[in-house]
Amino acid sequence: MSAKLTLSVSFAANPRTWPLIDGRVTVEGVDLVITPSHPSEIFWRQLKFADFDISEMSMSSLMMTLAHGDDRFIGLPIFTTHRFFHTGILVRRDAGIETPADLKGKRVGVPEYQQTAALWTRGALRHEWGVTEQDMEWWMERPASHSHGGATGFAPPAGVTIHSVPVETSLGAMVVEGKLDAVIHYIVNDNLVDRSTIDLWNHAAARRLFPDPVAEGIRYFKKTGLHPINHGMVIKRTLAEKHPWVILNLMKAFDRANAIADRERVEHAAEHIATGLLPSEARAALARPVIRHGIKANRAILETCADYSREQGLTPRRMKLEEIFAPSTMGQ
Repeated sequence: MSAKLTLSVSFAANPRTWPLIDGRVTVEGVDLVITPSHPSEIFWRQLKFADFDISEMSMSSLMMTLAHGDDRFIGLPIFTTHRFFHTGILVRRDAGIETPADLKGKRVGVPEYQQTAALWTRGALRHEWGVTEQDMEWWMERPASHSHGGATGFAPPAGVTIHSVPVETSLGAMVVEGKLDAVIHYIVNDNLVDRSTIDLWNHAAARRLFPDPVAEGIRYFKKTGLHPINHGMVIKRTLAEKHPWVILNLMKAFDRANAIADRERVEHAAEHIATGLLPSEARAALARPVIRHGIKANRAILETCADYSREQGLTPRRMKLEEIFAPSTMGQ
């Protein structure tokens, strides 16, 4: 039997990736050297240093790198993170922001302007409440040396004002001090890129813009049908060209891991149903798969992401999915 191909890979640990990390799921023909890490760090390391053969990747940054001629990586439609990102906006209690429309003219912080979470949030603000990126004054925490934009040659889009948060402070501190009115996608996780540490969710100076973020997510989903995708996966193009079989083997492995996560969710729910903590009718809803890999199940979301990227001036044109993802995955 021929030796397996040994490949380095990095992605965040979550219920849908744990089966690969703990060995319950393997990739046919491949031995994976896995480095679980925070996405902020993974993307910076991959875009700046190309540290891994395969890695999780910001969909926004992937589209930008490809649009600007950097073809080191090709996308895989393996989607590890979905979230209604606009529901997580934090605002200062005394900033006079009661509705999303009140963000106009405000000072808004963001870890990284080009990150996909910010892209989706700006898309929601524009299309749901008429607030454009030009309507706000932006402050970005990550310096060029430790940002995705620093690795991709990011420049502020036309009409957008972006300041750098001084290295001696952070987004969280600036909110508490009254120097920022709001923050989009606040991150306090320990990693090599983000530096905020204050718990703004439970700080007297701040509150959620949406008091009931779950209700807002439900409203948004029912209206738009969008469950925003944040991250996909990439493989080095040279590797994909030399060993094209690896691509679909990876897809199959992540599908198996996803199926395990779905099964475990249903099993855990069964215990809650049995003890009366969940109504019995919840069983059918929880058994329905919500997250699926592949182009077919996610085309509308991916095309909207590409639309927003062009609309917000991050890419000079609307990227086609055929330009982003490996050809062998387009029918998946």
